[in-house]
Amino acid sequence: MKAYFFTFILAGLTLTSCSSDDDNKIIDGEDTVVIPENYSFERNGNSTVSYDGQTTRLKMTSEIMGDFTDFDNATEESLSNMFANDNNPFSSAALNESSKSVKSKVAASNLYFSANTVESNAIKTDFEDFIATQMNAVKTNKDELAEPGIAGQIADGSSIRYVNAQGLEMNQAFAKGLIGALQADQMLNNYLAQPVLDEGENRANNEAGITEEGKNYTTMEHKWDEAYGYLYGDPSVPAEDPNSMLNESNDRLLFNYLGRLEEDADFAGIAEETFEAFKIGRAAIVAGDYELRDEQVAIIRENISKVIAVRAVHYLQGGKAALENENYGSAFHELSEGFGFVYSLRFTNNPATNSPYLTKSQIDGFIQELLEGNGFWDVTPETLDSISQEIATAFGFAVSEA
Repeated sequence: MKAYFFTFILAGLTLTSCSSDDDNKIIDGEDTVVIPENYSFERNGNSTVSYDGQTTRLKMTSEIMGDFTDFDNATEESLSNMFANDNNPFSSAALNESSKSVKSKVAASNLYFSANTVESNAIKTDFEDFIATQMNAVKTNKDELAEPGIAGQIADGSSIRYVNAQGLEMNQAFAKGLIGALQADQMLNNYLAQPVLDEGENRANNEAGITEEGKNYTTMEHKWDEAYGYLYGDPSVPAEDPNSMLNESNDRLLFNYLGRLEEDADFAGIAEETFEAFKIGRAAIVAGDYELRDEQVAIIRENISKVIAVRAVHYLQGGKAALENENYGSAFHELSEGFGFVYSLRFTNNPATNSPYLTKSQIDGFIQELLEGNGFWDVTPETLDSISQEIATAFGFAVSEA
């Protein structure tokens, strides 16, 4: 039925049902892994699930994105302050008073950037540059028609898009880039990374039920929940049963695009499989079954990485079709979203190698091909096909499926 059931068979596990509720029990030797119907875990009658920090950062991101095209009120300074949470930039006092920020968690994973601060800082600078270009070059020319080499507005049906000199919408680059640089990187390469889950005495404390001071969860449980929060932490997503709001929530980042893949017959089942892997992995932590936990990490890494890759190809191909019809506003919008997902490929994680599916040099090459010269004004269908094929091949799906 599902990949995780196949995993259990391989591991020699036995699946039985509880007589008292809808939970499933998976028994492996003397250990019992109890998997709840929803993402609900308790200790002494109180919930052990907590990911408030992730919800806070997703709220911050939502407000930043909302201001990105508010040319009447937003400035480079105001958006940069929101990105770093400086000088009380948000409409919410709770966000202003938070010690959290979006910027601090961009390209900040243990696995990819703990020993690579040069690239981490360069990526943070990219996001600052998206803001600066939007609030300077694009905003300055917002009432002018965009042309090759000139920022401005361009019609997309009844909508108006605002693009830089290369046809790129900076708000799309910023938002879709954060799907990788914030959400995927923190989820796949930080909180689900073995050095983070098993840091110090985490295993021993988890097995002994030693919780963090003043909290109801062990450190390992909390790290897993923080990964969960980067996918399901938008306030409009039900905490325990997120897929009940698939494609109906207010989320416009990773959870939204997981839902888009779920709607595609070629990838149907990916949302449920990902949610089940999060539940099973969390239950495995409770039971101290770290082999089973790590099997679920592999499923989550593969699925979330595939969301990014499929949407990159989807938008590149959508842009190609619009260019061929000479609908430049629609083409540039599709290509801008595609650009953001291509940028996010850097943060994917292939569980077979514990590294991105494509190298940094390959991804940098894609970006150069998309933006060289006059950028989207000059890019050819052949280039878009070539990039699409290379991405699809690396992730094991067909361009036509995307």
